[in-house]
Amino acid sequence: MNSSPPGGAPGEGRYGEAFFRPDRAGEAERIDFGALAYDDITMARLRALGAGPGWRCLDIGAGTGTVCRRLLGEAGVASVLAVDRDVRFLDARPAPGLQTLQADVTDPGFAPGSFRLVHARFVLMHLPERDRLIGTLAELLAPGGVLVLSDAVDLTSERGPATPYTTAMRAMWQGLRATIGTDVSSVPAYPHLLRGAGLDQVAAEIHVPPLVPGSAISRFWADTWQRSRQAMLSTGLIDDPGIDAAIRYLESDACAALSAGMLTAWGQKPRETTG
Repeated sequence: MNSSPPGGAPGEGRYGEAFFRPDRAGEAERIDFGALAYDDITMARLRALGAGPGWRCLDIGAGTGTVCRRLLGEAGVASVLAVDRDVRFLDARPAPGLQTLQADVTDPGFAPGSFRLVHARFVLMHLPERDRLIGTLAELLAPGGVLVLSDAVDLTSERGPATPYTTAMRAMWQGLRATIGTDVSSVPAYPHLLRGAGLDQVAAEIHVPPLVPGSAISRFWADTWQRSRQAMLSTGLIDDPGIDAAIRYLESDACAALSAGMLTAWGQKPRETTG
């Protein structure tokens, strides 16, 4: 299912179509570099929110399923339904209690049931329907259930120093917005949107993994720039040598930069009360 990016500009499709195609060699490894950078933080938050035995969980845009498997193995949840528009990576690594569903969360008929935990990481930022979808995901919660959303926040300021890294990041965000609709500008509003969806006990936090040579996050950004190179070049902000320089910069001792942060926001569906 295609849709235009925000603002009505013609795009080339959605995440996983024009860029980051799951059938392209190495895409699972790129996703797993992101998992290595963020999974510990994600799991610490989910465990702090109570995820554990008896919980029925839904993981939206589950990717290669690293969070799903850790929920089952470490938190001991009862089951995880892993949803993605392409489940090849999920089906390649089955696990007891893990169910997969190939579906588009933006489909108006998407209603897989009710869950104690609904989790989506690096999903809504790629979808122009993000505000509406937060309400849709909140409706999938059982009373007392929690909705946990994580997306990127751009920490490269126009007033910051000009480096190969900042040039590449600005070109990436602008290029992906113009082509597949990726937009991180509204991510800081997630707590407000969760409250507007009727959830309470709303809060949020930001994690910024360190950019050091050879780190998982550095390798993730290098791979991401390679795969989104066409979108970056289309902005006119960077050329091929500039992207190559940025990748070398990530792996050099000269690198001194902030990675994009991961903002995680959560809220709880009010429990039913009896009169």
